[in-house]
Amino acid sequence: MIEIDDQNFIEQMLNSPKLAVLDFGGVWCQPCKKLEPILDEVAGEYAERIVVGHCDVAKGPATAKRFGIMSVPTVVLLKGGQEVDRFVGLQGKPKIVEMIDRHL
Repeated sequence: MIEIDDQNFIEQMLNSPKLAVLDFGGVWCQPCKKLEPILDEVAGEYAERIVVGHCDVAKGPATAKRFGIMSVPTVVLLKGGQEVDRFVGLQGKPKIVEMIDRHL
């Protein structure tokens, strides 16, 4: 998982030729901590087809604002630089995989 902030967001996520999965969270957020290993596992399984990034909202406030992040965790899928899907809250691996598969 790539650490995303306001400086590297465009290069790492927006300009990615792969489906980009961007996880917004915070170090203080318990559901975010539970989601992280799930996304790490998915990132490994889909390494050739997706890029997964994590943006701590305190370190990437402009990026969080750009996507209207109101609560964490929020995961946004980007394809060709455009948002194609998102979910808010802790989700299990099956739902995350289903959402990713829809956009590959």
